[in-house]
Amino acid sequence: MSDKPRVLVTRKLPDAVEARLASNFDAKFNPDDTVYDAETLVKLSQDCAAVLICPADKFTAELIERLPSALRVISTFSVGYEHIDVEAASARNITVTNTPGVLDAATADLTMMLMLGAARRASEGEAMIRQGRWESWSPTGMLGTDISGKRLGIFGMGGVGRAVAARARGFDMEVHYHNRNRLAPEQENGARYHETSETLLQISQVLSLHAPLTPKTRHFLTKDRIALLPESAIVINAARGDLIIDEDLIDALKSGTLAAAGLDVFPGEPNIHPEYHNLPNTFLLPHMGTSTVETRDAMGFCALDNLDAVFAGKIPPNAVKAESV
Repeated sequence: MSDKPRVLVTRKLPDAVEARLASNFDAKFNPDDTVYDAETLVKLSQDCAAVLICPADKFTAELIERLPSALRVISTFSVGYEHIDVEAASARNITVTNTPGVLDAATADLTMMLMLGAARRASEGEAMIRQGRWESWSPTGMLGTDISGKRLGIFGMGGVGRAVAARARGFDMEVHYHNRNRLAPEQENGARYHETSETLLQISQVLSLHAPLTPKTRHFLTKDRIALLPESAIVINAARGDLIIDEDLIDALKSGTLAAAGLDVFPGEPNIHPEYHNLPNTFLLPHMGTSTVETRDAMGFCALDNLDAVFAGKIPPNAVKAESV
């Protein structure tokens, strides 16, 4: 029997990450990339000292109560941890860790793609090409809008928000933001702070959501808040689907209150609201914010750094605290 800590790995991870897992731990892999249900998670974890999970794995208080007494750490392959009841884990002295920082650049790059795709009607244009409907170039055909010079409102100025701001400056956008706390001047880098989200919305010709999902931010973008945005604003979401109320966003896109939306995340994904399928003024992606080889490897190594620290008797670099939820 191996003297290495046994780790349940709930999803198929990149090859480089699994190679390190196999070297450092007695790993139980999921080669078929099956999404385990709660009963399977409980059963497979019974002889494990750790679980390395992904956002599709819902570690509720009930599930955590059924985990083995020897389990010491839940390491999530994500920066978000709303799929874990951190308080329930803490009550059982189970450490919870995440993978912040390493995904900021890739998510910010994709945010700019969403912004450009929504503003320049990229989905419509590609569909026209693929369906053989493009007949000729026209001076008034497929007119979108520039993002250069527009006022960008960033809701949530953490690592991803700051990375988006840096990229937006390259497009000569005027950066504004709202955050729980104002940043230091060197982190603001000229961005204009708004004490309330309402004043941010009022100036945001492009609104980009980058806040974590918490009870306070869930369903942040309602019809009343959409009404505060300037005419023909564009909404971007590469953070969490539940920051938005789908029906309110869809109504605003249908009515023309909003010009467009670029979305990489959705409530209930992958089972998204069916109305999105029929909205031409949307640019939609299947939760691809971190989908690069380099970033997914870095996320995996970050998760493993957390595990290594716990089993070395050290404080992991990215421990999540119950009171921070």
